[in-house]
Amino acid sequence: MSELTITDALIFDGWSAELTEASLYVRDGVVTEIGDRVTRAERVIEARGRTVLPGLIDAHFHAYGISLHAFEFDAAPLSYVALRGARRLGRALRRGFTTVRDVAGGDPGLAKAVTTGLIASPRYLYTGPALSQTGGHGDGRPADLDVCLHGRHMNEVVDGVDALRVAVRDRFRRGAHAIKIMSSGGVVSPTDPIRSPQYSPEEIQAVTGEAARRDSYVAAHAYSPEAIRHSLVNGVRSIEHGNLLDEATARLMAQHNAYLVPTLVTYDAMSRRADEVGLPPVGRVKNEEVLHAGKRAVELAHKAGVPVGFGTDLMGDLEDEQLAGLRLQAEASGTLACLRSATSVNASLLNRADLGRVEIGAAADLLILPRNPLESPDVLWDESAPRLVVRSGVPLD
Repeated sequence: MSELTITDALIFDGWSAELTEASLYVRDGVVTEIGDRVTRAERVIEARGRTVLPGLIDAHFHAYGISLHAFEFDAAPLSYVALRGARRLGRALRRGFTTVRDVAGGDPGLAKAVTTGLIASPRYLYTGPALSQTGGHGDGRPADLDVCLHGRHMNEVVDGVDALRVAVRDRFRRGAHAIKIMSSGGVVSPTDPIRSPQYSPEEIQAVTGEAARRDSYVAAHAYSPEAIRHSLVNGVRSIEHGNLLDEATARLMAQHNAYLVPTLVTYDAMSRRADEVGLPPVGRVKNEEVLHAGKRAVELAHKAGVPVGFGTDLMGDLEDEQLAGLRLQAEASGTLACLRSATSVNASLLNRADLGRVEIGAAADLLILPRNPLESPDVLWDESAPRLVVRSGVPLD
């Protein structure tokens, strides 16, 4: 039995605008008592003057995203990519992200390394390689080269209803949390317009139908209203990015009970650091198209009543911008909404009632900050501010 007591903290429960002062008792990784007086464990964290939050959730993370270039992350030896990915996961945990959803990559080996404690990591929910049509966002082959891309660590090109059914079934066999598809063009893909919908209705329906039978769901990379609508009407639940969202499409998302997972920081970071990370000219043009629209999409989604999550989508060396994503989303929606997005809303998206909350029965994944983020929002993204991370009831040393 493992125990932990946290005393005299100011607690953000994952949703409430009013924070409460209380102590917590954790047993075997679960919050079992909250109140003025709780059981005192052998290990005690004195938290007077500090704020306890649910551990943060990044719902658009890429452990295998070691580069912006498909040949580097999809064709490199998986052993090397996984070792790099383990370090990316460990650094995310140190920042306070106690759960990540990897929506293009991951496999049973990396997941087992996490669950067995072989590596320090957030809780790790993965989709396996994202599914892309030929010439779609997951097809990294340039138009002027006759090459085959055999690696499929983050993306796999799969065309046709029957082939997609097999691919989805195999992902669930290998422990996938959900399925990711590419249903529009993207910034770093070399041959596809960013607005054009991808995959036929029949192909998307095959994927969403298989996922539904497994009590799971499909997340779709989609920027434009056309691509978002194409995804929604064919059964997709989670819209990733959505930068070019308009009012009518936001209302349609609400009608379909779909989630928006914005990734504002990746465009901001790619714009500022394009030379450093080697963003190709075609990628720079596409990035400018979506860069300034992202915050407006978040505003439209909130206005329409769409649940808005939080993601980052940072590739390569841009991973160190993860906390900056909180700043950009707070600017778009306000600090309270941003906190909800990165905790309880993301937990709802993941169908995990035990995450994203500080309440009795919830997992003791916690982030302890030196100030109240609703009064001092910068404490969320200020890496110089001391932060203590608790994962499954165990404080990180």
